[in-house]
Amino acid sequence: MKRKRVLSGMRPTGKLHLGHLIGALNNWVKLQDEYDCFYAIVPWHALTTEYADPSKIREYTLEVARDWLAVGLDPERSVIFVQSDVPQHAELHLLLSMIVPIPWLERVPSYKEQQRELPDKDLSTYGFLGYPLLQTADIIIYKAECVPVGEDQVPHIELAREIVRRFNHLYRPVFPEPQALLTKFPRLLGLDGRKMSKSYGNVINLADPPQEIEEKVKTMFTDPNRVRRSDPGRPEVCNLFPYHRLFTDPKKTAEIENACRKAEIGCTDCKRVLSSSLVEFLAPIREKRREYEEKPDLVRDILAEGAKKARAVAEETMSEVREAMGLAGI
Repeated sequence: MKRKRVLSGMRPTGKLHLGHLIGALNNWVKLQDEYDCFYAIVPWHALTTEYADPSKIREYTLEVARDWLAVGLDPERSVIFVQSDVPQHAELHLLLSMIVPIPWLERVPSYKEQQRELPDKDLSTYGFLGYPLLQTADIIIYKAECVPVGEDQVPHIELAREIVRRFNHLYRPVFPEPQALLTKFPRLLGLDGRKMSKSYGNVINLADPPQEIEEKVKTMFTDPNRVRRSDPGRPEVCNLFPYHRLFTDPKKTAEIENACRKAEIGCTDCKRVLSSSLVEFLAPIREKRREYEEKPDLVRDILAEGAKKARAVAEETMSEVREAMGLAGI
């Protein structure tokens, strides 16, 4: 039986952190066993907010690739590539922009949300308004049936489905309607209890060395009502415990939770255990990542081979699109 195809991507805005691992990458690795997977690093999407200073995009693209390979994305089982190495994405984005009404883009919830969250950036550009359309092109150019997303990204997939229906109605059926492959994952906040984000400086990166992990864990917010060591703790409101449940041995986590409630362990000791758990958990990822750092040409070769495979599929789709729109041979 033919496998369904999956497409997903990440913007190259720096090294990846635990939120990326728990929220996406662990799932992507598992999907390789069941789906025909295409995973794209998407620098054009990075430009929608970072257009004023793109100087780090090339470096960050390699950083993301190393992290992907280190956590287990396998170029033998997935097509791993850089979006900008496949110019057909841009062509399809342009053609779709001819048929998509502007109000469709303006009603995407993240359009106004990100403008509020990034008040220091001028986001009154077509590129920012149109990035869900570019995202649609990224997905449907591979005729991906499934897109692994969190609930916050579902409106983007609904827009993609609406665009596909409009294209297929105006011309002829070319694209399947992509389905959101909802990813359920534990909620992991940043070190300060806010949303985990590089812009907040509240993340633990997959590549962080042990000493840096220990220093970061020392800054983590805990139960605000636990002022003294003798005060009983409330694990359900402490930011350490979601991390323990993911990265500390379950038996040890249960012991710590019980001791916290009885004030038999302090926050400093609790953080020390968590640091040790994180260092141990990330050690094999960090070691594998170091191997790719020492072989930059290998990473570039993997991305180049992935782009070659992606271009072949994308060009086949674009041939159908040009024919459907009466552009073939022009």
